Amino acid sequence: MTSRTGPEPISEAVRLRFRRQRTRDTAPEMALRRELHRRGLRYRVDFVLPGQRRRADVVFTRAKVAVFVDGCFWHRCPTHGIAPKHNGQWWQEKLDRNVARDREVDALLERQGWLVMRVWEHEQMQAAAERIGRAVSGRRQPTAPSSL
Repeated sequence: MTSRTGPEPISEAVRLRFRRQRTRDTAPEMALRRELHRRGLRYRVDFVLPGQRRRADVVFTRAKVAVFVDGCFWHRCPTHGIAPKHNGQWWQEKLDRNVARDREVDALLERQGWLVMRVWEHEQMQAAAERIGRAVSGRRQPTAPSSL
């Protein structure tokens, strides 16, 4: 079994770069949130999902839509994902675990009736927001007319 902390960084500069790596409010997340908000969509941010410790980046609770903005490196984008050469075996296992965890989260949420949407960090956020907006509006429950 590999260590949770991982191998020693190749240099102090690399160690500092990885320590500065954001886990939320990344530039792609912020761009998507701005675009969703501009379209009049309201959502929850960094929301702990039901029945698990995982958090979705953007959540529409009433429509049960969970959106994850995945980094190309960390989640193995088929277009932009790279395999690090230094400590290659450790990184392969680490990134494999990330992808496996993504699929587990997807399956768990789908079993609970959620729609899971994943957006790659390199995507055009206007197009992603359009896709998300259509999904959310299609899943919203119509409200019953009030009787006076």
